[in-house]
This record gives sequence, structure tokens and C-alpha cells, in this order.
Amino acid sequence: MDLIARTAVHLIASRGLRGLTHRAVDEAAGLPPGSTSYHARTRARLIEIALLHLADEGAALTDPVALGVPASLTSGGLDTMARLIADYLHTTIHEDTERSLARFELALEANRRPELRAVYDGLGRRFQTLATAVLRGLGSPDPQRHARALIAWSEGMVFDSLAGSGAARPPSHDELRTDAAEFLRALLAPADTSVADGTR
Repeated sequence: MDLIARTAVHLIASRGLRGLTHRAVDEAAGLPPGSTSYHARTRARLIEIALLHLADEGAALTDPVALGVPASLTSGGLDTMARLIADYLHTTIHEDTERSLARFELALEANRRPELRAVYDGLGRRFQTLATAVLRGLGSPDPQRHARALIAWSEGMVFDSLAGSGAARPPSHDELRTDAAEFLRALLAPADTSVADGTR
């Protein structure tokens, strides 16, 4: 089943969802004809298997211990997190391209299928939980809101680097680290109350 799931992810990334068929998986995986349909009776189930595979892999990507997130972020925490964010984004863009592209394809499909939406949203909550904990540790006064902003920025960076105009020259690790540090500093900067209360 793992081979079928990995092959399905590969086909989604390389051919789009229109290229995902039982026969295509059998051929790409080197399996006897009918093998994929035996494990996934419908195409909807095949798509679900691919997304569940990505969700299982996402568990490791959101494990703070595996990622090297320090237990305490009070000393030099922002620079440490900027490096870790750069590590993650650089890997996602330059090494895990296939998985990232498949995830974007499946995100659109999830909008049309409630059963996929539940799985996709579960994966998103893992990243939300991790980002919220990290930003709380960095001293954010509103860690949930700031986590949403950080995830949106990260997802935008990945999308632009793989499928947008930035794909012509994806960012280097140093650029990602600088960008992440600047974003975190801007996010965590004290609010300018003079703008909010109209005194400026």
C-alpha cells in the first residue's frame, strides 16, 4: 500500500490529478495490472490514500523534537527559529518538490470533497499547533493570529518558488533565513498604538 501511495503522490505532482489513474499507478510502480484497483476500488479512494500518505509524513515535519526546536526560546530564540524555518522551507522547495506540488494539487481537490477537506485540515492543524507554540515561546502577545500569518507567509513562499513567478529562481537558504528573520521581527515588533488610536 505504501508503494501505491508514494506512486500516486508522484503522479499527482508530475501529471496533475487528471493523470492519476489505477492503470497509471500500476505502470509507474511496476505492479501487475489490477493491483492498485484491488487496494483502492475507486479513484476517490486512490486520491484519499495519497493525501493520507502526505498527512502521515507531515507528522514528522511537525515534530518539534525532530525539527530541532529548542525547549526554551528565551535566548537567541528568534535567530534560531529563523534558521529552522529556512531549513524547512529550503528542503520543501529544493528537495521535497514533488510532495509540495502534490499537496497543492490536493488542496484544491479538497475544496470539492468534504472527506478530503477533513484530512487536509487535520494536517494544517499540526502546523498551526507547532507555529502557535513557537510564537508563544518567542513572546508573541497573540500567538494564534501570528501563527496563521507565519504559515500563510511560508506557504506563499513555497508556492511562489515552485508554481509562481519565483520558480525561475527559487531562494537560497541564506535568503530564506534573512527573510524569515525579518518576518519574525516585524511580526513580533511592539504594536504602534499611535496609528490605532489616531494620534499620528
